[in-house]
Amino acid sequence: MKELDPLVFLAVFQEMLGPLLWLMILVIVVGTAAFVALLLKERTINSKRLVRAEFAGLAGGVLALVLMAKVSSSGFTDAGGPADWFLIALVFGLGLAGTAILVYTVLGWRQPAKS
Repeated sequence: MKELDPLVFLAVFQEMLGPLLWLMILVIVVGTAAFVALLLKERTINSKRLVRAEFAGLAGGVLALVLMAKVSSSGFTDAGGPADWFLIALVFGLGLAGTAILVYTVLGWRQPAKS
């Protein structure tokens, strides 16, 4: 594989995740749009809401690792080199950040900040 083709990645993820891939893409797109709309509406970051979202993000990172272990043919004991551990850390970090953003957004639209 001499060049990176996005369609190859799409095919691999489709094979691994099945219909869950499209649900995840929908959640990412809608969640990002709702987050940006919330930031434009409030024009600030609510620190109390952010701390709650960060704690929920820890659980999201763990769930991302569980999902990774379920859809891949290897487990955490198969990780041998630095690249494997970097990928594990990256999956945890993306799960943490994504969950924190989604939880912050949901909390923001359910309980708007007081002016």
